[in-house]
Amino acid sequence: MFVGRGEQLELFTKGLTDRRCQGFVVSGSAGVGKSRLAEECLARAAGMGFRVARATASAAAGTVPLGAIAHLVPAGADLSDPVTGFATVARRLAGRDGRALVLLIDDIHLLDAVSAVLLRQLMDAGVVRLLGTICSGAPVGDAVEAVCHGDTMWRVELAELDRGEVEELLQAVLGAPVAQGTLWELHAACRGNVLYLRELVTGALDRGALVSDGEIWELAAGPVRGTTRLVELISTRLAAAGAEARPLLELLALCEPLSLTDAEQVASPEAVTGLEYAGLVRVRQEGRRTSVALAHPLYGEVLRAGLPVTRRRALLLRQAARVEVRGMRRRADALHVASWRLAATGTADPAALTEAAALARYAHDYGQARALLQALPEEHHTTATRLMLGETLFELGEPQQAEKVLAKAVAGAESEQDELAVTMARTCNLFWGAAEADEALAVNEAARARVTSADALRMLRYCEGSMRIASGEAVRGLDLLEDMEEDINDAPDPVAWLTGALMKPLGLELVGRTGDAVAWAERAYAAHLTVDHHTLYPHPAVQLISVNHALSSHGRLAEAREVGRRGYAELARVSSTPVPQIWLAFSLGRTEWLAGHPASARRWYAEAAALARAYHHIRPLGPALSGLAACAAVLGDLERAELACAEARNYLWPEVFAAEEYLGRAWLHAARGRVAQARTVLTDAARCARTAGLVTPEALLLTDIARLGGAKKVAGRLAELARRSDGVLTGTGARLAAALAADAPDQLLAVATAFERAGADLLAAEAAAAAAAAWQRAGQARRATAATSLATAIAGRCEDARTVLLTAAAPGAPLTDREREVALFAANGSRSKDIADVLHLSVRTVNNHLQHAYAKLGVTTRRELAAVLERSEPHHAPAPRPAGHDIGDGAPAASPPPAAGFAGRTLRPRGPRPPRRPVAGSPK
Repeated sequence: MFVGRGEQLELFTKGLTDRRCQGFVVSGSAGVGKSRLAEECLARAAGMGFRVARATASAAAGTVPLGAIAHLVPAGADLSDPVTGFATVARRLAGRDGRALVLLIDDIHLLDAVSAVLLRQLMDAGVVRLLGTICSGAPVGDAVEAVCHGDTMWRVELAELDRGEVEELLQAVLGAPVAQGTLWELHAACRGNVLYLRELVTGALDRGALVSDGEIWELAAGPVRGTTRLVELISTRLAAAGAEARPLLELLALCEPLSLTDAEQVASPEAVTGLEYAGLVRVRQEGRRTSVALAHPLYGEVLRAGLPVTRRRALLLRQAARVEVRGMRRRADALHVASWRLAATGTADPAALTEAAALARYAHDYGQARALLQALPEEHHTTATRLMLGETLFELGEPQQAEKVLAKAVAGAESEQDELAVTMARTCNLFWGAAEADEALAVNEAARARVTSADALRMLRYCEGSMRIASGEAVRGLDLLEDMEEDINDAPDPVAWLTGALMKPLGLELVGRTGDAVAWAERAYAAHLTVDHHTLYPHPAVQLISVNHALSSHGRLAEAREVGRRGYAELARVSSTPVPQIWLAFSLGRTEWLAGHPASARRWYAEAAALARAYHHIRPLGPALSGLAACAAVLGDLERAELACAEARNYLWPEVFAAEEYLGRAWLHAARGRVAQARTVLTDAARCARTAGLVTPEALLLTDIARLGGAKKVAGRLAELARRSDGVLTGTGARLAAALAADAPDQLLAVATAFERAGADLLAAEAAAAAAAAWQRAGQARRATAATSLATAIAGRCEDARTVLLTAAAPGAPLTDREREVALFAANGSRSKDIADVLHLSVRTVNNHLQHAYAKLGVTTRRELAAVLERSEPHHAPAPRPAGHDIGDGAPAASPPPAAGFAGRTLRPRGPRPPRRPVAGSPK
């Protein structure tokens, strides 16, 4: 698979056709993919008809004159006479067609001087085009320098793959998407180095650490380790540092980053500089502090694996002592010292462990916080430390262990504030982690009987309100949250306020107040950012779940997608936050489902399900699997849809998603042609939503019923819901049902425009397809064709979705090459006579072709023609306009290729255009 190097490959291709280019050199760090790109370039040259050859320079061959390219020198050539010898070699390598030989030389910096001189002469004579690779920073001799540099040499520096390119490569190699957390881990481990990535993935596959559930690939917990070959490669590179620098490398593997002062206590300044020059360490200036770290994370993995226990212990204790002697002035020093002493001896000072755990907890490093808190002796635990440990275990997906710890914490609570804090954590863990809603409500109610202050009682009421909303009792929950302060600074307890603010947007959205939901969600996120380091609460990105959900229901799907992805990236960077990641992945799946992008939605639902299984977080599994089943059904993967539906039945459902329990089954029925059964399933779901007073879910379900042929039955109820909701999807869904029921194509096209503006592509495509079918039934063939063209164009963004209404959008007869050619010229503003002159046709023939194109595309004017062609072929360059009197050069322009698109209209006549003279029978 060739990923991320298309720009460089195209540059090489351009160089082959440029006589000024004598060669192309690819430079980059070891393992970045230089040889792979060079091989692809050589294949491209061969495909273009060039003769090709290879040579490999090496340290051994570099000691022998002509050691690398001796096989290209003809037998008997006397190179002691440079003139005749060069002429003999040039004749041997010259092609009959005059084309140069494209010669690939790997590691050209190792080329011997004689080979370099001969090569330079052959390049100057046009006999050879060089294609070379060189390692960045490698020493290069004068002769090779003369070959690799100059205006005639084109050179590219090959960078590491970015995260998107790594994702594309992994999906192509593994045949399925990779979980975002896994992608972040692999990219962080390999830093985009293709060789390292390959060895990491190969090693993980061999160990069974990289596994697929049939939908998505995911790494098991633990360090990312590669193959024996990778360890050997890195070990060889590290060994070159020498004995003096080795202690610093080992210490960095355990304690990086170090201050430059500490680094120079372990190795001399000259040794540190040598490591930096060798690319083994990275020295950074950050304000007044200069830090030293390993240049690549895999160096640390290899070094740690080779350290004996006694050596590790000594290094850690010495570094802890250095920091303690300085007075532990920096905020993170306490965390580092406690962690180092714990790793070295298995214990540390209890006060230091507690302080370090708090720092780790505030930094959302839950794995480290758990290790520090669990090392704390039992007699040193307090309500505060147990609260920290309980919340940490919840975040790590261990609700049963969290409940045991929090039950002890509440027993030891000595103040009302302690009681409130532990109750909040305990109800959250029971409700969301253990899926014990009744027990969570009982714990909250028991706490109400023990506290007396008005503020504490109000906070517990907010806690109950949040759980009621999540249980599908949106109206009751909102009543309990009615008097919530809009500003967190006015709240007596920020944790209680954040808990209520997390769920209030969902309650508002459920009852149809989607605009208020967006405002509250954004307010909660902003407030969370201001108190993040002062409260024990999940990462601020948890609030983006509500922002994403509210924006989606409000009909701002593009914004919802951007917010959700940004939040997920924030959480992925903090590798130990699985619970909010699960729910945000589920919410992103819902966003893409509403947008009509089933493949993207399936990928996010699969991510949510995989994470939920891995961390035993069962609450999201049912809805995620149901969403996955719906996506698979719409994509025609009925077997996978059936499996997902069957698995979803094994899990309890959060009541707020009870209506969505039916989604997978309904769309699976529809995909199998059992549309009436699909409508029955959706009707039952809508009835549940209506009983609970959930306006937005009911409206979405009724819209699906309308899409599946039940518009007349649901149009009235949808109109009623639209009056109670400000959501764009609800209102436009009501308009869709009314237009379908009335079989009104004009209204359907207006609905398609509204859905497209909201980002709901599949609904827009279906509305346009329904309009086409209605025009066809009315005998309006041209209008039907135009609507079909619109539906087909929008459906192109719907990732191969297959639904009942889209069957009406089957494209009509395609344009012939000549019709498309004429249409592109006309769309670009050319007159029929000009087109006829360029294409050597009669004006009547041009107009006939235009008439046929208009009929097939359902348009009547050139402006409409331009819009259709631009929509159907948005990524192609604009077609050139015919030259002539209105361009000014008198030379006819080349015709556009048949597949050229109309992406813009930048060429305009110079000066005023003469008035058009109508031609008999010509289109407008």
